[in-house]
Amino acid sequence: MKRFIFIIIAMFGCQQVIADETCMSPYIQKIVGQEDFVYVWTLGIEGIGDEQDKLVTISVNPASQTYGQVVSSLSVGGRNEAHHSGLTDDRRFLWASGLESSKIFIFDVHTDPARPTLHKTIDNFVAQSGGVVGPHTSYALPGRILITGLSNNRDSGGETGLVEYTNAGEYIATHWMPKDGALRGAVKSGQFADGYGYDVRALPRRNILMTSSFTGLKNYMTDLGELLADAQAMGNFGNTVAVWDLHSRKPKKILDVPGAPLEIRCAWGTQNNYCFTTTALTSEIWLIYEKDNDWFSKKVADISDASKMPLPVDISISADDQSLWVNTWNDGTTRLFDISDPFEPKLKSETRIGEQVNMVSQSWDGKRLYYTSSLLEMWDKKAPAGEDLQYFKIYNFEDGKLNHKGTIDFIAEGLGYPHQMRFGAYALYGMQTPEPKNMFAQAQ
Repeated sequence: MKRFIFIIIAMFGCQQVIADETCMSPYIQKIVGQEDFVYVWTLGIEGIGDEQDKLVTISVNPASQTYGQVVSSLSVGGRNEAHHSGLTDDRRFLWASGLESSKIFIFDVHTDPARPTLHKTIDNFVAQSGGVVGPHTSYALPGRILITGLSNNRDSGGETGLVEYTNAGEYIATHWMPKDGALRGAVKSGQFADGYGYDVRALPRRNILMTSSFTGLKNYMTDLGELLADAQAMGNFGNTVAVWDLHSRKPKKILDVPGAPLEIRCAWGTQNNYCFTTTALTSEIWLIYEKDNDWFSKKVADISDASKMPLPVDISISADDQSLWVNTWNDGTTRLFDISDPFEPKLKSETRIGEQVNMVSQSWDGKRLYYTSSLLEMWDKKAPAGEDLQYFKIYNFEDGKLNHKGTIDFIAEGLGYPHQMRFGAYALYGMQTPEPKNMFAQAQ
């Protein structure tokens, strides 16, 4: 594999800081020190490499002799619309899902963090769950994984549920999303109760789970141009965030968040009882907040001109709750918002990452950000739409600016379309990190 296209790598010794994605479950064991690897769950694409979905492992520790290289690539034997992934609370296993096939691939990332192996495949998710289709977010709870569904096996629409497994991959229960006619004990606070699902996050100190809504598998698997031209299909997007009791997994309240809310990111501060989400169709930032022991939703900022369909996708909150990174896929831009006042986010900067951009993973200390490009095979831009279509990129965040350090072109490398990222580290499993190179060494 080709190395990163590096600018200059400056090393100032081994600083002991906490480094981890700030959008992870609070139950997950944290990495102390520099992350060693980024695991990229990657779509297999016809005509590219072996055409299979795969877990690509990239070395990202500047102390390593393999810094900036793909050190392993593990294919899973087919194409499943690789999408989201999540680590177990002990970070021993990475769960990665296929939206189209509803298969879940469980990778062992602890035995050899540089070379994960396929530990187990769950191929009966739909049957076990009672009809949930399209496993999306895999979210760590103590000894368990909670998986949001994207759809159902009746009509491939957006109505779906939460599915719970043990870390060992044993099915526990299905919790259906509340909807009109089946509120399941939840209070409908506004116009909508659609039963849709997408992302999930927990605030343990408030005994709260939150789920967002987007759209069903039918829309996901439709060409984006055709979808935008289909008025009926465009009406089949979610408009809600549901608040759940964390311990009982019972829905408590349904909040209106019109415009298809996507990722949820919750504040880390012990007194900061709020979360953010963004809306794909209306390009807005919404705040979900607690007041007087109740929960409410409020639009707090515009991201960009919604008429140009920038399509907000992944977001990342900083560990100090002061900043929020917001990616917009269609214009390939990442935006940094000051959220020191969560009710009035202020735009601080805009940086174009590529022709398109989807996922962002931020180190806990806020000094490093990683970006990948793929949203969905049927929605992604194709050549000759432009350059920089499918990539993994690393940036340092210095003096309020993103400084690009390197790129791996996933098409040129025959890897496919890169989607979600998770971090790995030797130190988690009692292993030593590589010896550092000389200061200011430049990669070949």
